[in-house]
Amino acid sequence: MAKVAVFDSGLGSLSIIRPLRRSGLHIIYFADQQSFPYGTKSSRQLGTIIRHTIKKLDERFSPDIIVVASNTPSLLLGPPRSPRIIGVLPPLRQAARLTSTKKIAVLATRSATRSRRLQHYIQAQVPKNIRTFKVDASPLVALVESGTFPSRKDFCRRKIAEVLGPAVAAGADVATLSSTHLPFLLPLLEESFPQVRFLDPAESVASKVIKSAGRKPARGKLEIFASGSPKSLERKLAMLGIRKKVSRL
Repeated sequence: MAKVAVFDSGLGSLSIIRPLRRSGLHIIYFADQQSFPYGTKSSRQLGTIIRHTIKKLDERFSPDIIVVASNTPSLLLGPPRSPRIIGVLPPLRQAARLTSTKKIAVLATRSATRSRRLQHYIQAQVPKNIRTFKVDASPLVALVESGTFPSRKDFCRRKIAEVLGPAVAAGADVATLSSTHLPFLLPLLEESFPQVRFLDPAESVASKVIKSAGRKPARGKLEIFASGSPKSLERKLAMLGIRKKVSRL
């Protein structure tokens, strides 16, 4: 059975793991809570964190594939050096094909929206006749990581309106969920802005992982680890309907 390690600074990995679990792969989910949030860190800080985490996962689990399940380091650190390491990037070409207004929004973390690498990526992926709004969605990422969104939906709706409202008012009709935390808010995003099409890259990343695994999967297995409090993560997962033991790593 192919073994895949998936990590992020918290709950974000789950949006990638959901489609992966249908594949039957052996999944190691590592929530690096001690490094949360990735979205406020510099490229140098992220580089140190990502290298350390990949080394730790390799030494402990020897995975066939490692998924850096976060747009921020995938953007800021550039393409992985190894084909067995897979990142997550905004589906900008798809957004450019789908927009009718020629205006799209990229919902990402603060570090990503301020980075030159995101701007270069936009220039490479999006035609010049399409306007792109870089939206700092860090407040929405915090809603997910804190576990606020299942119980305080009115508060979340207000935050969504504050964060995304200006881009939609300016005409954006397609938005990329360029943080793996954001798909948890998809029902509220769609309810708040029904005129906007939201794009989640999770399925395409899962397809890439399954193709890279190159083996016929057996019955799947999921193990969960955290760098912070295992009990805290267990409580958050339980709110999402996932009742699994979490071990410290």
